[in-house]
Amino acid sequence: MALFLPSLIIICCILLVLIILIQNPKGGGLSSSFGGGGTQIFGGVKKTTDFLDKGTWVLSAALLALVLGMNVMTGSASEDGVQEEQSEITQEAFEAPAAAPAPQQIQQIPAEELPEPVKEEEGN
Repeated sequence: MALFLPSLIIICCILLVLIILIQNPKGGGLSSSFGGGGTQIFGGVKKTTDFLDKGTWVLSAALLALVLGMNVMTGSASEDGVQEEQSEITQEAFEAPAAAPAPQQIQQIPAEELPEPVKEEEGN
């Protein structure tokens, strides 16, 4: 089942692309190129356009249903794994500060002990 739905989605996408490329909203396009004997099979150019239009709607609805079905099937199976990973990561994040050494206090050096700043010569 893991490969069945993606295979159907790919086939549906390829068919949808082919049907869309064949169509032309002005009545020309590739559907008119197949016009000779093919138009009598479909019952004329108008019937061919209706068939391609209905085919586009059917394939797009099928693609939507397949994608939503795959999302529901894979979403429920992998949800527990994601939550376990998040809980382990969260646990490590809360344990990390406890294991880290406490920051040491910064010692302040009195100004008298600091070296003198280097003065630049203005000639260069």
